[in-house]
Amino acid sequence: MANRTTAFSTTAALLGWYALILQLILTIQLAIDHDRSVPAALWQWIGYFTITTNILVALALSASALGPRGSTSRFFGRPDVHSMTAMSIVIVSIIYNLLLRQLWHPQGWHLLADVLLHDVMPLLFLLHWWLVIPKAPLRWRQVGAWQIYPTAYFVYALARGALNGWYPYPFLDVPKLGYLQVLINAVAILLAFVAVALVLVAVARRQARRMSKAFER
Repeated sequence: MANRTTAFSTTAALLGWYALILQLILTIQLAIDHDRSVPAALWQWIGYFTITTNILVALALSASALGPRGSTSRFFGRPDVHSMTAMSIVIVSIIYNLLLRQLWHPQGWHLLADVLLHDVMPLLFLLHWWLVIPKAPLRWRQVGAWQIYPTAYFVYALARGALNGWYPYPFLDVPKLGYLQVLINAVAILLAFVAVALVLVAVARRQARRMSKAFER
């Protein structure tokens, strides 16, 4: 069983890194086609919550595949970090499919990267979280700490936008919506993060109780 879960984590990690690299290459190519620099492309690539979250996903999967070989691997292998990442990648998929997918129609390699980052990796990571990650250590109080990441990204996105006028998502577009509406949007999305986190903890605690009862028999 351990070999199977390791193989699954390794395969999912490789697919996650492939999707990120593919999207990076496509972003650089688009930048070059529009007479922009490679550093500008890198700066844009890392500006999306989809990218930063998929990086967390790839790191968490890599940590599971490699085992605790250092402080970084041990950190990303922690059940609470995995669960925070699961919460975040679920929101990536939900927000993209409900609010953003209709805004563009990618083709070819762009479509592949789009599907991998927004559909395939969220499903794979949720399956990994369910099958591989121990749930007993998870607590309700950890839900609050998990909101540090999306909150930090919100501050980061607004700071970037204030500097260069570029906002990664329509619901964060301050020049068009104003700070009050953007803040309202952010609070609504943060509540969605909290809701998903609560569901994950509830599911995790239920799974942990069932496993505990199974071992007692």
